[in-house]
Amino acid sequence: MLAMLGWAMLFLIIALVAGVFGFFGIVSTAVGIAKILFFVFLIMFVVSLIFGRRRGI
Repeated sequence: MLAMLGWAMLFLIIALVAGVFGFFGIVSTAVGIAKILFFVFLIMFVVSLIFGRRRGI
């Protein structure tokens, strides 16, 4: 699961660097991918919190 967050951060960094150099087509694509990966990570994190507590009880 942490690998997915790492990929989201990588695409965010690519978007920031591309934005600095003016490649706006790459920026929009990288930001879109980063957003999707971040929200998938967030959903998986919440699900693991919910189901992870049930095993410990």
